[in-house]
Amino acid sequence: MTVTSLNKEKIKIVLFEGIHENAANVFEDDGYSEIIRYNKALDGRELLDAVADANFIGIRSRTKITQEVLDAAPKLSAIGCYCIGTNQVDLAAARNKGVPVFNAPFANTRSVAELVLGEILLLLRGIPEKNAAAHRGQWLKSASNAYEARGKTLGIVGYGHIGTQTGLLAEALGMHVYFYDILKQLSLGNAHSVNSLNELLEKSDIVTFHVPETPHTRNMLNADNIGHLKQGAIIINASRGTVIDIPVLQSALESGAIRGAAIDVFPIEPESNKHEFSSPLTAFDNVILTPHIGGSTLEAQANIGIEVADKLVHYSNNGSTMGAVNFPQVALPTHENKHRILHIHKNEPGILTRINEIFSAHKSNISAQYLQTHEGIGYVVTDIDKDNEKDILPLLKDIPGTLRARILF
Repeated sequence: MTVTSLNKEKIKIVLFEGIHENAANVFEDDGYSEIIRYNKALDGRELLDAVADANFIGIRSRTKITQEVLDAAPKLSAIGCYCIGTNQVDLAAARNKGVPVFNAPFANTRSVAELVLGEILLLLRGIPEKNAAAHRGQWLKSASNAYEARGKTLGIVGYGHIGTQTGLLAEALGMHVYFYDILKQLSLGNAHSVNSLNELLEKSDIVTFHVPETPHTRNMLNADNIGHLKQGAIIINASRGTVIDIPVLQSALESGAIRGAAIDVFPIEPESNKHEFSSPLTAFDNVILTPHIGGSTLEAQANIGIEVADKLVHYSNNGSTMGAVNFPQVALPTHENKHRILHIHKNEPGILTRINEIFSAHKSNISAQYLQTHEGIGYVVTDIDKDNEKDILPLLKDIPGTLRARILF
């Protein structure tokens, strides 16, 4: 449960799922040398064995970090999700073990936005069904039901980084942009906010979803509100598979209520490229189906490799937790000519007092101290003079409620 010093040569980093080589390069450039890389996701006993002595692990979307996996990795200090989502990690279990989880919420923004823009153009022109017909030997040369993007209205559900980028690209084509978000957001360009999802559905020729997976976003498009869509509207989902009620979308396609759809994410997805994909939406030529590739460009993966590895290096080197999704976020300066002691504990009354009592009893001169809490976890970072650390760490570990402690020399 404890790393007592920062010996980079002995710190083991395990990267799964063919994470871009940029990640390994970041670690190596900083002096870390024990880096194990797997080109695929592991599960079962293979995964448990692979993480058994890992200090840091990196995953993408297919490796599942459960309570069992965390229990099998007693040395684990942090997890890096080399993607946007963190649903593949039991965040609460990781937090309760004092293990922060980092992700890359911004690195693939442009890739997803460009995919959505391309799908908009293809669907407005009816390209998917014309393409499918041509593959069957049919020649559908017609301007019927084919439209320019200019002048059309794009409705964006979820106006975060991807939503805003998509809106700006759409405006460059001459589209009108409206957005709906549960949080008050500053509009970019000429985008306009609306007060409800139903209002957005009623205004939009194309609706694209860019929201996280939460109980609030589950089946956001459903039988109760799909009737608010314009006749012939287009639906795009490049966010999470549970956001759209698929049987409801299927019915709307069958009735012709909507012109078409582009779906990149699904409620149930194959475990690997070797497994069969199944969806009722495969019956429709006017639906673009892609295998969860919104952020799968070489540029995005290269950027993600750097972003997440950099966060892990900062946490390992100086205890900074900025960007952690399940942990107190503390931005820390360097600790030159000081020892830095990191103490992760249950957020209970009196623990900070006991920590400082130990420092006082050892006549440790505290030059700086930082404290943040998050959902039952407390994180105390203390900088002390170089000659004051002797015998302190075991005492800090013995404080009731301590989850993890380490010292950076």
